[in-house]
Amino acid sequence: MLDLFSLGRRGLFLFDAETAHGLSIAALKTGLVPTCKSAADPRLAQTVAGIRFPNPLGMAAGYDKNAEVLDALLSLGFGFAEVGTLTPKPQTGNPKPRIFRLERDRAVINRLGFNNEGHEAALARLIARGNRAGIVGVNIGANKDATDRIADYVAGIRRFYPVATYFTANISSPNTPGLRDLQAKESLDALLSAVLAARSEESLRAGKRLPVFLKIAPDLTEEGMDDIAEVAAAHDLDGLIVSNTTLSRDGLTDPTLAGEAGGLSGAPLFDKSTAVLARMRKRVGPALPIIGVGGVSSAETALEKIRAGADLVQLYSCMVYDGPALPGRIVRGLSSLLDRETVANISELRDTRLDHWLSVKV
Repeated sequence: MLDLFSLGRRGLFLFDAETAHGLSIAALKTGLVPTCKSAADPRLAQTVAGIRFPNPLGMAAGYDKNAEVLDALLSLGFGFAEVGTLTPKPQTGNPKPRIFRLERDRAVINRLGFNNEGHEAALARLIARGNRAGIVGVNIGANKDATDRIADYVAGIRRFYPVATYFTANISSPNTPGLRDLQAKESLDALLSAVLAARSEESLRAGKRLPVFLKIAPDLTEEGMDDIAEVAAAHDLDGLIVSNTTLSRDGLTDPTLAGEAGGLSGAPLFDKSTAVLARMRKRVGPALPIIGVGGVSSAETALEKIRAGADLVQLYSCMVYDGPALPGRIVRGLSSLLDRETVANISELRDTRLDHWLSVKV
């Protein structure tokens, strides 16, 4: 399969990044990509925010924006998959070109701008799944032209409550003007109050309580991290996702595309996002779940996120370079790494390198 992907990647890289992404979605839809599931390892399973995850590796939001290939992604070995970001109304996003591959650095810059088909199209696809197994995260956001952005997040909770396993409120994309302002203390308090009130109402109707995570940026100041931790503690929030893409260009060796506007993801984001993860773990304490994202490309980097304070991890950009075999390889690699450890469950390794990552400069 690796040889096939190597050939396929050379072909995909002849296209611009956004066209290649569309072709990969089409391949998953048609079943051309073989499944890569491994035998379940009970040492990788854990319950986080009330959900039993078969393994700690998830597909981050941004790949399957419109909930088109959720089950195909789960068949690659992911323990869960997150769709979106979804906005109430369809929107085209920013002008093209808007995705750029930095091959030497194994990185991606994007300024997509929440391009998606809107709530109704994604909801129809998720309803059509019926009762298929699999953990489905729904990542919700606000339309660029929304006059009340908080109302857009509330609409996402209400619309997708029957089909989601958990929600992510994405307030950290750098590509929608003003969105990151929702991370400010007063704005975040208002957002979480409204979103979690909607969750409470829907939970009474549905007879089930769905977790809500908050996705934050890696470019926060120490004061900004303090504010988020304080507001999160004041609300019935179920967890954080750390982090989204960065506006920083630190660590890049190829200057050719570094000047493109947008968020940077991939391998160069690993250290920064992991250091911020550790800082948030220190601030929120041991109980609040955290999903670590940014630069995960191997079993070793996935485990390092857990050692830095994550309960679960997600990836996306590194699959651009390593292909559909990557999630299965990481999950098998985590099992191999646990063979060397005297632990009954991977959760026992959480925070074991927290102090190291707290010392890493952000």
